[in-house]
Amino acid sequence: MSDDELSRRSLLDLFREEAQTQTRTLSAGLLALEGSPADAATLESCMRATHSLKGAARIVGLPEAVDVASAMEDCFVAAQRGELRIDALRIDALLVGIDLLLAAGDADAPPLAREAVEAFVAQLAGQGHGQDARQNAVAPPPEEAPAPVEPAAPVAPVVAPALAPVTPAQPQPAAASAEETGPALERQAAPADTHRMLRVRAATLDRLVGLAGETLVESRRMRPFADAFLRVRYAQGDVLGALGQFEDRHADALDVEARAALAQIRTSLGALQRQLAERFDELDRLDRRGTRLAQRLYDEALQCRMRPFGEIAHAYPRIVRDLARSLGKRVRFTIEGEATQVDRDILDLLDAPLGHLLRNALDHGVEDPVTRLARGKPEEAHLTLEAHHSAGKLLISVADDGPGVDLDALRAAIVTRGHASRDAVEAMSDAELHDFLLLPGFSLRETVTDVSGRGVGLDAVQDFVKAVRGTVRIESGEGRGTRFVLQLPLTLSVVRSLIVDVAGEAYAFPLARVRRALRVPRSAIETLEGQQHIAWEGRPVGLVTARQLLGANGVQEADGDVCVVLVGDEAGLYGIAVDGFIGEHTLAVQPLDSRLGKVRNVSAAALLDDGQVVLLIDVEDIVASVARLVREGQLAGVARGREGATRERKRVLVVEDSLTVRELERKLLEKRGYAVTVAVDGMDGWTTLRHARYDLVITDVDMPRMDGIELVTMIKSDPQLRNVPVMIVSYKDREDDRRRGLDAGADYYLTKGSFHDEALLDAVNDLIGEAT
Repeated sequence: MSDDELSRRSLLDLFREEAQTQTRTLSAGLLALEGSPADAATLESCMRATHSLKGAARIVGLPEAVDVASAMEDCFVAAQRGELRIDALRIDALLVGIDLLLAAGDADAPPLAREAVEAFVAQLAGQGHGQDARQNAVAPPPEEAPAPVEPAAPVAPVVAPALAPVTPAQPQPAAASAEETGPALERQAAPADTHRMLRVRAATLDRLVGLAGETLVESRRMRPFADAFLRVRYAQGDVLGALGQFEDRHADALDVEARAALAQIRTSLGALQRQLAERFDELDRLDRRGTRLAQRLYDEALQCRMRPFGEIAHAYPRIVRDLARSLGKRVRFTIEGEATQVDRDILDLLDAPLGHLLRNALDHGVEDPVTRLARGKPEEAHLTLEAHHSAGKLLISVADDGPGVDLDALRAAIVTRGHASRDAVEAMSDAELHDFLLLPGFSLRETVTDVSGRGVGLDAVQDFVKAVRGTVRIESGEGRGTRFVLQLPLTLSVVRSLIVDVAGEAYAFPLARVRRALRVPRSAIETLEGQQHIAWEGRPVGLVTARQLLGANGVQEADGDVCVVLVGDEAGLYGIAVDGFIGEHTLAVQPLDSRLGKVRNVSAAALLDDGQVVLLIDVEDIVASVARLVREGQLAGVARGREGATRERKRVLVVEDSLTVRELERKLLEKRGYAVTVAVDGMDGWTTLRHARYDLVITDVDMPRMDGIELVTMIKSDPQLRNVPVMIVSYKDREDDRRRGLDAGADYYLTKGSFHDEALLDAVNDLIGEAT
């Protein structure tokens, strides 16, 4: 590509960004003018937006876009002078102009057709028909705005302070979304009276959040050290007290020199205690200050991931208007909570499900004007989209004032489709009936249209909610409309979790996926058809041990109550028996390395306050694993008596500098029953190996201080260690890398990408056999 072509593409990118910002103002203004056609402030705002786009198009060299913007500007100027009225038909034409301007900024699309531009200009001048311009325009249909050009790498805006929402009366530059920004890090200059904005790559921001989380964990390591320091200080006080008692009891037997020596000891200990007290106070201040700063850093880093709900909501008024007109309905659409902060990842996923809910409300929810008047309602329906925070959750609702869900029709559809018997349906509550609307392929519409009838819209909403660990609730009453409420986590980066103990290891169940945590007496466990059950709310619930699901060695203690975590839904509810409850914690989630593949029953990792690694349970995966074990008849029961002493287990030394890989290898091996010791690099591994006996060494290659090849060479050169099998596990999978490791003396060479298929465990078994 030539320099001229690159330069033109850059100019087009700039025009595209400006067009996206200015057309938001135009879209909002046009929808406002539909209710107040003569509003002076809105007309002024729209005129200025088209004027700016006309100038930008002229600089970039887009004559067709110049003509479109000029015609729109003339229209707004004429309306300001009272020479014409911005009615519904003219708004339709102006919305086509917005589509044309957006299409003009697409560097990968063909130029605007001159015929489409002339038809549009003629339409605004009253010389053509709206339908002709729509057919000729090189632009998407009104329901779908043209997709922006994908940048080379996603970036997320960090705005301080938050930008005020753009209104038709007060146009302001809006913060570009992650998809709208270019790949480079850039600082935008801003006038003195506007906010400055720094654009940062999304991946960089994610790393910042991760580092802030690690900083917070590390800052809390100081507290145990300070507590130990305090215990030393108290111990010194006890020594001083003991010396005093000794001197009192043996005063007559002590000579002058002994008394002087004891006095000197008391003086020295007293001085040392004062110094310790001063240092402890200083340490305590440093600990508190460091923890506060780390917490603030972490909170600010998380806040940088948040974006206002209005970033996606701005497109919905246009969609609702166009779809309502195509359905012959009059709808007043209201958006509440545009400034509500939403996690970037959730916001990016929200667009499709909200589009489904809005289309569902327009097609199924609200009535046409004639029907509404016959029912004593205003002919204009009311549709509301709302977002707000409540009790640590993000709540998003779509509500209409239509007739509500027809429960009789819903019951008939459930029976007709074979989802339940008629007697069972009659006994269901309204909430249980509403849940059927979320099933795949379920629809109350008899015929399929362009808008609905296939039963995929609400199913997609349900899939989205499950993916982000949220819930969806349907509220409806006869004649009072329908309201869909999405309850979502505030962020996907932080998860409130129940921490449990499984065979001495900490695991986390996301609280959003936990139905209940129970302590069940062992006497309450019953066996039905070979499977253990407990009773909960009058129904039997299958009981499964977490040790079996997670592959942990050993069995649970048979004393005391059984700690049970209830997971799943009404169709498949199970109790997972764990060794104990540790408590509830808010965890900063760290995704697993994609090169590790899918780790069964685990979704992510996190660090506890003490630095301990905890794995997050993939609840849906767990439920699927239980169903598979039930089908295969392989469920293990909860222990009812103490087990005999276990045989000595084979010992494995894992040498790996990556915390994630090290912990995964350790857990995989311990679940198979091996006793595992870990070392953080080659030097640490060599030191550990010389002070204990091991049946196998597993090592990485690239490590600080001493790499894996050096470690293998030293092991095989040592007369006492040369017979210990060594396995190299590395990302390097070239034949040269493999030969280099085997030539050094390694007994096995495995790539890390093989973890997901248990190749590591199979290789260990080949080298040293089973764990016991």
